Amino acid sequence: MYSTRVSCRVNAPRAAVYRMLVDADALARWRVPEGMSSEVHAFDAREGGAFRISLTYDLPTGTGKSGSHTDTYHGRFLELVPDERVVEEFEFETGDAALRGTMTMTTTLTDVAGGTEVVVLHEGIPDAVPADQNEEGTRMALAHLARLAEG
Repeated sequence: MYSTRVSCRVNAPRAAVYRMLVDADALARWRVPEGMSSEVHAFDAREGGAFRISLTYDLPTGTGKSGSHTDTYHGRFLELVPDERVVEEFEFETGDAALRGTMTMTTTLTDVAGGTEVVVLHEGIPDAVPADQNEEGTRMALAHLARLAEG
């Protein structure tokens, strides 16, 4: 298991960015890498609240962790600090033992001149998930977040 840390500057106030972290419709639009679509099956944005989300490759060449072309994960919110931090615990729905395990993602928001610094610390990532793909997917998602929050 390993960890990644990715950051992005968003030219929007922390409150606007935080809303994107706890709104199912917004999350479905931004927390998805290029070449994939997102479906939020369940989303209860409160401490202890559960969520379940699927990411599906747009082209049939992508290989999913949960199905032939889909990554589905479920989890719960461990901590919600308005306008500051969201901590989530989740795991892939998979039959592949190499992809199993509980991961934690902490998203921290801090003020910077003209906007918000968003830092995503993703811990407990199974070794079977290539680190470069995890980091690239997180960067893509944060770019979507920035566009949405700044729009």
